[in-house]
Amino acid sequence: MQWQCLSLSSPPPTFLPNSLSSTLRLRHSHFASHSSINFNQLRLPLNYHKSMPNHSSRRSSRVVCQAYSAILSPRNLPWISAVSTAILMLVKGTAINRSFLVPLFALQAPASVISWMQGEYGAWSAFLALLVRLFFFIPGELELPFVTLVLVIVAPHRALNVRGTQAGTVISLVIAAYLAFLHFTKAGGLQKSFDQGSIVATLAIICITIVPCVLLV
Repeated sequence: MQWQCLSLSSPPPTFLPNSLSSTLRLRHSHFASHSSINFNQLRLPLNYHKSMPNHSSRRSSRVVCQAYSAILSPRNLPWISAVSTAILMLVKGTAINRSFLVPLFALQAPASVISWMQGEYGAWSAFLALLVRLFFFIPGELELPFVTLVLVIVAPHRALNVRGTQAGTVISLVIAAYLAFLHFTKAGGLQKSFDQGSIVATLAIICITIVPCVLLV
């Protein structure tokens, strides 16, 4: 006797009785719909997106690293130190000895700034500032920039040749470390130095300390 196999995926044969054929058709349609829901190849598992590599986070971290490397480039480090030193000359909220900022600026300022100060415009600026100082009162915060300008103008070439060398970087690091020690000691610690009145001075102190360390590395 030859048996004929029935496939669940194919419709029931037509030689069966009507009642049995209708029953098989109902079961066949239910099974087909149920299997299409459970075994749909277009549906993805729930943890599919979690297993995928997060390219956006990697791309953002790469962009952040490139931004930091661009900021800490050797071309920008002298500008960061010069701006931080100028801020410390003018801002309040610190009790450091500001006289040490004058040689620090002369050692760490960019070469373009030093050449401008030694040129004709720098000489005229020092001359006009000296005339104003003779006949008018200048606040104490503005005397340090004037003294810095005069120091750079009258400094011999051998003294300024230390700029950009390892010896000049070591001297700058010693001055910055001493100023950082004075600032944090008189502020009462690292946490108190970030108060509302001294946060700008604290950030400037950190910048002038980090720049020589990066240059030595």
